[in-house]
Amino acid sequence: MEIGTIIIAAIVIFIAWKLLTGLIKFGLIAAVILGAIYFLTQGGAV
Repeated sequence: MEIGTIIIAAIVIFIAWKLLTGLIKFGLIAAVILGAIYFLTQGGAV
């Protein structure tokens, strides 16, 4: 499940990079990365 989490996070980051601007873009990217790290450290249980 770790690979799936990383792929989903990468897709969301790519969409945010294309659609958003300024600090909102970087804030959302940071939130996605932190969320993915949290999810992976919790064992990746769905």
